[in-house]
Amino acid sequence: MTGKIIKGIAGFYYVEVAGSGVYQCKAKGSFRKEKLKPLVGDEVRITVTHEKDMEANIEEIFPRRNELYRPAAANVDQVLVVMAFADPKPDYYILDRFLVQMEITGLHSVICFNKDDLATQEKAEEIRKTYESAGYDVIMVSAAAKTGAEELRRRLAGKTTVLAGPSGVGKSSIVNLMSSSDIMETGEISEKLKRGKNTTRHAQLIVIGENTYICDTPGFTSFEAENISSGELRRFFPEIWKYEGNCRFNGCVHVSEPECRVKEEVEKGNISKLRYGSYTRLFEELKEKEKNKYK
Repeated sequence: MTGKIIKGIAGFYYVEVAGSGVYQCKAKGSFRKEKLKPLVGDEVRITVTHEKDMEANIEEIFPRRNELYRPAAANVDQVLVVMAFADPKPDYYILDRFLVQMEITGLHSVICFNKDDLATQEKAEEIRKTYESAGYDVIMVSAAAKTGAEELRRRLAGKTTVLAGPSGVGKSSIVNLMSSSDIMETGEISEKLKRGKNTTRHAQLIVIGENTYICDTPGFTSFEAENISSGELRRFFPEIWKYEGNCRFNGCVHVSEPECRVKEEVEKGNISKLRYGSYTRLFEELKEKEKNKYK
């Protein structure tokens, strides 16, 4: 019997098996010797030990397509970065740092702007254009007004999506919005999972449709642009990287060099000044970190 780990806590793993429900599982001891730890999102093979109590052992972890360390999750298809137009006021630099980290990780990002009822249509379209022209999917929703839900549900369908974003932007409201219809989480699943309710929260998959999961975790709210140099940063801004090789100087980092194609495109409006501002700010931060490293 095969299934997907939707939560792991205190040595127990909760495995959803399509058509059967959720089994409480223990991992076989040999995983420890192999230094292999089951992760939320793992596809696994289980052997049932007590059918009535829905208990089983995890016998095999199938090869992972990818693996995240913060949060610890496997087989993720995309990340949903949630921002709000107001309450709190959006910090686009933080959003751009999120997006850089996802580019480094290699995960596709979908940007969800919540509380679009608090923004003017002109402002909403300006921001949509800014990020769509950079190559990102952008969805405008209002969890309070329950608008934009169908478009968002289509983007999530059939995928495992990690939820990210600063606190206060309405991530929980987005999950509730997605869960309001066709919810697959039964009372039985809730009963099995609630034993971990009052302990430290761990990443868990919330079932919102057939083969459709949101990975909800409190630890995936901020990122650091780690393990890249200032000279590599341009690779992780798609709208900047596409002009690579078109500047006067090879290896141009598009900050202070003359005859820079990227800076020309910023002036023409083909690259957002907002995004370019984030690029130069992060570039200077990385340069400062590099300088301090060798002091």
